Amino acid sequence: MHLCIFNPEHDLCMAKGRAHYVPPRSAVDFARRDAALMQVLYPEATCCSVYDIENSNFQFSIFNSVTAWGWDAVVKHELLKRGCPESLLPSDDELAVIRDLQHRSTVLPLQPDCHTVYNIDEMESLLREREHWVLKAPWSGAGRGLRWVHGTLTTIDRDWLNKTVREQRCAIAEPRREVFADVALEYRVPSYDATPHFIGYSYFRTGSGVYKENIAWSDDRIETTFGLRPIRQKVERWLTENICHCYRGPLGVDLMVCTDRTIHVSEINFRHTMGMVAHEQILTDRNRL
Repeated sequence: MHLCIFNPEHDLCMAKGRAHYVPPRSAVDFARRDAALMQVLYPEATCCSVYDIENSNFQFSIFNSVTAWGWDAVVKHELLKRGCPESLLPSDDELAVIRDLQHRSTVLPLQPDCHTVYNIDEMESLLREREHWVLKAPWSGAGRGLRWVHGTLTTIDRDWLNKTVREQRCAIAEPRREVFADVALEYRVPSYDATPHFIGYSYFRTGSGVYKENIAWSDDRIETTFGLRPIRQKVERWLTENICHCYRGPLGVDLMVCTDRTIHVSEINFRHTMGMVAHEQILTDRNRL
């Protein structure tokens, strides 16, 4: 028996970096309301949020494995508190590795025109080279932790940058681009040192950096339309050489296809993604026809 935990608050928990964190009510409600999303990926599993496990009648003893939307110290703490055997959960060392990998600096080797920024002077130097930048907090997601900088740093920009560097080691400066399409490469690393298994492509819409919806295109159509084969090969080589020795599980690589037809790596999510859910649902729907 397999237990799947839907914890969409994962990115917030990663940013906080501690086990004793209470997510906002909206995130808890989302987890409770939409836990069935995990059922799309694991149709034979029992799927729920940790907040649905509120009484001692829940029988963890019937399960031989546990999967989370994303592993972090908070979901592990909540499962342990509710009686889940520690043997079914990642070790604290594994969780520390996952959190370090999720720091946006991990993907900088695939982003040659992005920079780590440690202070105001470094950001002002970049602004003398280029006028428009996006500043990103290293641990953030779902459109959070982003600031669009135009020409000069405002007082709010300066305060945000200082706070981010203090709490998350640095900030990431990315050139502002004219994005034509958002796509992703979806993978699963089945075990340490394994070759990443390509699940498929994801084509989706965003607004102000926030995920909106997926578009039901086939993998072949997405790859051909946006010319993704070269960047996919480059990403897979890098994952094999730098990530797969220390990580196992799902991961998604977000890409930006720009109006000049260049393709840039945006971020890597070391967790399940909505693109994986959409991809599996599209396959299921087509098989029913």
